[in-house]
Amino acid sequence: MSDHPESVDLTYGPEGDEGRRMLDPVGPIGLIALPGSVAFTDAVNQHIAERRAKAVQSVARHEAIQSGYLRRDYRIGADTRRFSTGEGRAIISQTVRGHDLFLLVDVMNHSCSYDMFGICKTMTPDEHFQDLKRVILAASGKARRINVIMPYLYEGRQHKRNSRESLDCAYMLRELQALGVVNLITFDAHDPRVSNAIPLSGFENIQVAYQMLRSMVRSVPELCDNEHSLMVVSPDEGGMARAMYFSSMLSVPLGAFYKRRDYTRVIDGRNPIVAHEFLGSDVEGRDLLIVDDILSSGESLLSIAYDLHQRKARNIYVAASFALFTDGEEGIRKFDRAYADGVITKLVSTNLTYRQPELLAAPWYQDVDMTGFVALLIDTVNHDASLSSLIEPTGRIREMLDQLTG
Repeated sequence: MSDHPESVDLTYGPEGDEGRRMLDPVGPIGLIALPGSVAFTDAVNQHIAERRAKAVQSVARHEAIQSGYLRRDYRIGADTRRFSTGEGRAIISQTVRGHDLFLLVDVMNHSCSYDMFGICKTMTPDEHFQDLKRVILAASGKARRINVIMPYLYEGRQHKRNSRESLDCAYMLRELQALGVVNLITFDAHDPRVSNAIPLSGFENIQVAYQMLRSMVRSVPELCDNEHSLMVVSPDEGGMARAMYFSSMLSVPLGAFYKRRDYTRVIDGRNPIVAHEFLGSDVEGRDLLIVDDILSSGESLLSIAYDLHQRKARNIYVAASFALFTDGEEGIRKFDRAYADGVITKLVSTNLTYRQPELLAAPWYQDVDMTGFVALLIDTVNHDASLSSLIEPTGRIREMLDQLTG
């Protein structure tokens, strides 16, 4: 099975205008890694270089090199160091004039730090976003186009107004639009309807369902052979659409939890959860796949997993787009205990955000490498080609499942 069957046709022939059309992209690619995204960007850069080297035929090779289309390195350095006061600046180390810039930022990378007044400070999402704006300002008026790849959408969970509260995500998008960002690419946004804030700008919300399912069925092939006993479970009412999609694609039953809250009290700005109530058929003897977009502290998910385990579920698998583990090592240790108790069998998540070393070393964790897919997205956007086949995963999932059941 190909790692990237979703690849669009970017073959570069030697003859005629049609053959050279792909040698005339929007501009030379420039990859700028914000703090915390350097390793991910390095891998993306390698994928793009290999992809283009294979695609360009020998006759067109000289023209491709001359145009800047074919290079060994598409990265452009940017210095975003902070002064000892905590104030910052951005300096781009080489020319970006005429480039099609792609800025990669991981706003959830808490491993980045800086010194302020002699104290080592960990970077917050707010500071990552400020650095992103500084780099955009440094490139403004020089780059041909500025695109932002923000896998975890900054303030994506602050997307609607229930009372007197801020609309941070919508305002963030308006800020980037005002700074000249043409395209913003994100993955599994908590609520993609927030794109209504910038109706005239490019906003691409990419699902990772195909990549996670592919990774899971490769490591647990019996998952798809077991269609009579598998069930997809949504951990809350907000994730029902995602769980319905998984269950429909796998042709298996659907179960769901909803959070029963105490609306007479407010703790930490929210009504506390009294219990998780399950809606669905009997799970005894079944393999369960819990799907979610964000695993924050993991407390709610573990509560659900233990509930399902008490109902005599057989294996419990978890697929989460972003495994944040905001409680740090303590949260990971709780999953260690759940794994030792036979409650959690496997957790699958992407490398789109920072994963703690303890998580990567856990026997129950499986990483899904997205760098090749992001390289494909960048190459496609750079040619102003259609992203439809990449955004919509249904066809690829069907093809994969047909091959497995074939």
